[in-house]
Amino acid sequence: MTRLGQLLLSGVPGPVLDPETAAAFRRIQPGGFILFGRNIQSPNQLRRLIDDLRAVSEVEPIITIDQEGGRVSRLRLIGHEPPNANQLRDKNDPALMTRHGRITGELLRLFGFNFDLCPVLDISFDDEADNSLRGRCYGHSAEQVIANAAFFNDAMRATGILSCGKHFPGYSRAPLDAHHELPLIPLSRDELEAHELKVFRHFSQSVDAMMIGHGLFPGLGEGNLCSSLSQKIIRELLREELGFEGLVLTDDLDMGAILNHHGLEETIRLALTAGNDLAMICHRVDCVEEALKHLHSVPGADLERALGNVAAFKARMVAPDPWDEAEFVRRDGAVRELRADTLGEAAADELSPENGKRSPVELY
Repeated sequence: MTRLGQLLLSGVPGPVLDPETAAAFRRIQPGGFILFGRNIQSPNQLRRLIDDLRAVSEVEPIITIDQEGGRVSRLRLIGHEPPNANQLRDKNDPALMTRHGRITGELLRLFGFNFDLCPVLDISFDDEADNSLRGRCYGHSAEQVIANAAFFNDAMRATGILSCGKHFPGYSRAPLDAHHELPLIPLSRDELEAHELKVFRHFSQSVDAMMIGHGLFPGLGEGNLCSSLSQKIIRELLREELGFEGLVLTDDLDMGAILNHHGLEETIRLALTAGNDLAMICHRVDCVEEALKHLHSVPGADLERALGNVAAFKARMVAPDPWDEAEFVRRDGAVRELRADTLGEAAADELSPENGKRSPVELY
């Protein structure tokens, strides 16, 4: 087995694991896989794909997805769309946020996922900001995010699905969308401590993983290097100061914030030496094997640290529920009920799979 492949979280090209990709994954042995809309056509097909990914993996793989709510809910392609974090925030009902976490976890378990890339722990200072966070934040203040995201996080983790806080150290006030370019976030350490870092400090003991966002944070002593590649931000701030002991992973290394400034070899080396345990390559799946080769240029101590953290995380993963299409219909029905109780009956059916409508935007 290729041990170092465990440090890569790979996207998957399509809805079926074709022979060429299956052979590549057998060689690479990625630590896990992340699925997107391109991978989802039907409930039965999705479970088959996930079973096939497990079959090519010698070590139980991380199987993850962005299943937040609203437009960032990949499973809405085959089921009902859950309310988003803003909508749950505005409803201000802890019972609904708790239901959202439980329903999300139960639905993911049925398909074979073991890890969800949420909750978003960013603060919405402006609900209309054009930085990819629209609709995704649980509060207008640190205190509101702490209270609301905890309801979701605790309930989802109780189902056995592991959680991920994102986007450390705080993407809330990014003026640009990192999918396209690297944003400069010129806030002082005191400003960040009062808001963004207050949230992440609180959740440092209650999420299973932290995703490092892509941004420039001169106020944290890192003016020239992206946060996801920064030892100051990951090793010194997240690990040492906040005491986070869980899994650390990069945000997608296929974003413009990274691609526009670094080649793949430099990206992989910086990501692992900065303190990340998993390097995530979502869309350039044909580059994952090259990324594996570049891992050999990373110092051995960094590789062993990361391998140990990935193994510790995997030891906490739970087995999937048995597949049952009728049970999917029941659990998806619970999503519709949650949407109706949050937004009303008309809204519950507005984006239903029966009428084929979807929210207009989905982050890739």
